[in-house]
Amino acid sequence: MKLGISSCLLGTTCRYDGGHSRDKFIVNELSNYFDFEAFCPERLVFPTPRPAIRLVRSNGEVTVRTSNDDEDVTNTITEISKELVKKIEDNQLCGFILKSKSPTCGMERVKIYPDKKNGQSENVGVGVFAKELKERFPYLPIEEEGRLGDPWLRENFLMQIFAYRHLFEFLKSKPSFKDLVDFHTSYKYLIYSKSQSSYKELGNIVANHEKKDIEEVLSLYKVAFLEAISKKGSISKTYNVLLHIYGYFKKVISKEEKDDILETLEDFKKGIVPLIAVIKIIKLYTNKFDIEYLKTQVFINPYPKELALRSKVEAYK
Repeated sequence: MKLGISSCLLGTTCRYDGGHSRDKFIVNELSNYFDFEAFCPERLVFPTPRPAIRLVRSNGEVTVRTSNDDEDVTNTITEISKELVKKIEDNQLCGFILKSKSPTCGMERVKIYPDKKNGQSENVGVGVFAKELKERFPYLPIEEEGRLGDPWLRENFLMQIFAYRHLFEFLKSKPSFKDLVDFHTSYKYLIYSKSQSSYKELGNIVANHEKKDIEEVLSLYKVAFLEAISKKGSISKTYNVLLHIYGYFKKVISKEEKDDILETLEDFKKGIVPLIAVIKIIKLYTNKFDIEYLKTQVFINPYPKELALRSKVEAYK
């Protein structure tokens, strides 16, 4: 699996001041599961060290200028960004992590300076490269390293990446209608944790009431699936999914066991215990009663357990 990464996050000394922004989670943990493809639009335009650049609002338009001599480099940065985005098409990336607050790579909240010195700056901008990337690949999993410090967003992002990769591997296998039904079924609760209406939409595509050929159905399913997994889950949606799953074995366990499970679900909802505590109980009963349907659910095992993304209590507060 290959992730695109802003070069400075890997420790490359490509910042304007000759420094870097090495991110420990990316370098020390994600490197065990992904290959990285580094990108730095600014490095292709300027040497390192170099003049800092910033977004400037002038006459209602946002431009890119050097901070020392106010040179307008908008066209150059934009063209380089477009070239890099074209390159990404050939690299088969399954996700991208961008440098936050960067005038080229920031996804959001990038500072836009006023044209006049006495004006007020605003944290409402989007980096030039990030904008091109999001427009060309609207469903590619993309996050900033700063936002990945939030365990909830981190879990959502990694879940999306692995589902994204799984879909494209599935499509390459030249699946039959039966294969599509099985794939769709295995993602029921993962999609539910994001949007039940999305799962219903996907189900209508799979049902194929209009008797379309497999290629057309797969094409429709691909877009709807990518849109569904790009949505962020929530505590309440995840809690509802857990209640659904609990329903598969509530009739075959004792009252004491039911009370224990429901208490743990409530503790999760309140932020007292992490999601992994509930998942372990679900796995225990799934295996004990050999519930094959639950064993196929990607929601229960969406990525390698060693990432330990569901063990952070603060993610669900």
